[in-house]
Amino acid sequence: MRTAVLTIDQRGSTRGSDRVPATLAGLADVAMLRPFERTAGDEFQGVLDEPAAVTTVVERLLREGGWSIGIGIGEVEEPLPESTRAGRGPAYLAARDAVTAAKSAPWRLRVAGEGQGVRALETTLWLWAAVLNRRTPRGWEVADLVDTGASYEEVAKRLGVTQSAISQRAQAAGIVEGRRARELVTQLVGGLLQDQRS
Repeated sequence: MRTAVLTIDQRGSTRGSDRVPATLAGLADVAMLRPFERTAGDEFQGVLDEPAAVTTVVERLLREGGWSIGIGIGEVEEPLPESTRAGRGPAYLAARDAVTAAKSAPWRLRVAGEGQGVRALETTLWLWAAVLNRRTPRGWEVADLVDTGASYEEVAKRLGVTQSAISQRAQAAGIVEGRRARELVTQLVGGLLQDQRS
């Protein structure tokens, strides 16, 4: 079986509090083949086989900040154990390589493993991270409401501002670009996993 294994490490953990439990709780609603588990220190790992789930996890971690993100694409040995930590295979090794490399990479994120699109996925993730990084709390507020399906007019009414103000916030937050990037990331992950399965 071939999947995406994500290995995530808290940056600067020796100087701050342990953020792993709160982050794991925040990711508990994401459907995964094997859920995130703490592996060692301030690191956790999970196994995903749905492209949209990979996208969701990465977006939340980028938004939160303070993480090194390693994504490994490839085989996992079967039968896959119930415990994420007990799994083995090239995807796990790729995720380990990726999270190590992420510590000195743009946006602290790397992708490693099998497939023609690994580099393209990594590049797209870096560009998406650059868009997300420029969002202010007010930009995220608009983005979150738009993601529920609300129009700019509806968002303006809800926030008590003009539609023009919402359009300006959306442009500054790169909402259109961010949504396109999210779609592209999901497609690229899907292509990699489909390539792996064929």
